[in-house]
Amino acid sequence: MFKLIPTDEKFFEMFERSAELFLEGALLLKEMAMDNSKLKENAAKLERLEHDADSITHEVLVRLDKCFITPIDREDIHRLALILDDCMDTMEAAVDHMILYRIETLPAPVLELANCLEAQAVQIVKLMPLLKSLKWDAIKSYCIEINRLENEADRVTRKALGDLFDGQTSALDVIKWRDIYEMLEEASDKCEDVAGVIEGIVLKHG
Repeated sequence: MFKLIPTDEKFFEMFERSAELFLEGALLLKEMAMDNSKLKENAAKLERLEHDADSITHEVLVRLDKCFITPIDREDIHRLALILDDCMDTMEAAVDHMILYRIETLPAPVLELANCLEAQAVQIVKLMPLLKSLKWDAIKSYCIEINRLENEADRVTRKALGDLFDGQTSALDVIKWRDIYEMLEEASDKCEDVAGVIEGIVLKHG
């Protein structure tokens, strides 16, 4: 009977927009890592994108509260909206700490992590329109690649943290960069969580 009742497909559009904003943010992070002179300017742009992403998340939650029939389970819509928002929030927090710590030069691992996040964001953008199909074969390769990139971000972070303790880095810089690296790696973890939630949705409904 419920298959005959129209459901609110707007949720899928909002998820797609949230993914696109995250990709825009990841591209800004990469630009910062490549050109330190634009750090503050791009950090301000990223903050605006984060606010836009928050607005979409709020819209999803308000719509979810008012919607009678949803295209997928309500708790899955809620989880996916929040985790997508976490991707942007965590990446923006890392950049916010760069400004807070008055960082002027970004070392190579930041660019490596930015590359991982950009690549994950690209996969999420490609993956999101396929969610509504609820077909495992359609989403599988994207989820696998997102997970592979998270493993790469883990590797980069472990090496970067190890290099901080080479005896030539000041204790203050160790604290600063440990925080930043771990937040960027956490953003990559959140991308993997997005893939995991989508896998769960598809396996449940497909």
